[in-house]
Amino acid sequence: MPTRPRFLYFLSRPQIPVSKDRSIWQQPLPMTREQFSNPSRQNGAILITYGEYFLAVRSFLEKNGCKILIEAVRQHLQEDIKTEDIEQIRTFLEKHGEFYHPCRIEMKVHGQQIYFVLNVAVSKIGKNYITDEYGTLKKLNQKYSLTYLPQVYGRGEVQINGNLSVAMFMGEWFNAYYEFHISRDRSDNKNKIVVWDPERGHYFLSADQSLDLYTRAAEILTSYYNLESFEQICSWHHAAGDFVINLENEKIDLKLITVRQYASRFNNLDDRNNTGNHAEFILQALLVFFLSLSLKMRLDRRDGVGDIVWADEAAVQGTLIGFLNALALKPQVSSLPDSPLRCFFYYLSMCSKSELFELSETILATFNSNLPEGDAIKQHLSNHIDTLYRCIHQL
Repeated sequence: MPTRPRFLYFLSRPQIPVSKDRSIWQQPLPMTREQFSNPSRQNGAILITYGEYFLAVRSFLEKNGCKILIEAVRQHLQEDIKTEDIEQIRTFLEKHGEFYHPCRIEMKVHGQQIYFVLNVAVSKIGKNYITDEYGTLKKLNQKYSLTYLPQVYGRGEVQINGNLSVAMFMGEWFNAYYEFHISRDRSDNKNKIVVWDPERGHYFLSADQSLDLYTRAAEILTSYYNLESFEQICSWHHAAGDFVINLENEKIDLKLITVRQYASRFNNLDDRNNTGNHAEFILQALLVFFLSLSLKMRLDRRDGVGDIVWADEAAVQGTLIGFLNALALKPQVSSLPDSPLRCFFYYLSMCSKSELFELSETILATFNSNLPEGDAIKQHLSNHIDTLYRCIHQL
């Protein structure tokens, strides 16, 4: 009978071991990051304990003779392995997100350290997202030859106490990539981007690095925008930690770790034919995408869980540069008279400041009115368009 790997359980940072003889094993799992930082917000919403969480993770990984795990390792190493080749599996509960409780999986196989992520959904809304996201990530990785999104290896459900199902999918872990947020630098009392690096400690990015970060984020999102179907990555948010950063030798690299929705903003694609000019409709749709991108790029929560905070002008400049960089790599569209970049930049340069403002107001009206982000955008919209218009005409 094959030897089953030994499992060890940890909270993420500091690396605190969790076992049945520790009190935390029986403590309830917070359902969100806010509940973790403020237990008074739990309001009876807790469903499972830490111990049940870790045992569910183990059950998923061991299912069918560790089939999903073995396949993931095989794809990673490009070689066949057996369960006995895995000496030990260390599982780390990373954080309590709005939809998932991601678990980092560490193991050593054939002398190599390997990392995966297991996204765990307990809530009803989380389980709905996890099913869609697995399929979306798989589709986008097959369609685009890009490396910005995690590969996915398998999904399934595990029963807890016979009456609660927990949904999971296994994916690629971007090792040495960390979450970041806008925070107040006490040394000069200015808002800056802080990287949550557990190895070297939290640190602030320089102004140039922040510009590069926003540029890379805009490049990634624009790279997955479909010029003809108008499909795009939706529902992303800096406050949720959707992007992660690696900074090596002062060079920034960015990944997008989640895609909760990939869809068109236009409910009826036949509308594009009613304009009488398919090319113009493509450019109009692209302008809506760009303006929406420029607004959302400026939104975050202070330190990830605090009040909504508005990024400085580097976000505007970076969004414009990154958007145009990615647009320059788009293939030719038959209905456009020139390259997408040339056509759109001409189209954009012809827009007046008032036209950009009015369209942005229309875009804002489509946002969920219950979300606090809308108030922040309204407050800053006029200044935002001034900055954006200036950046466009400086190019």
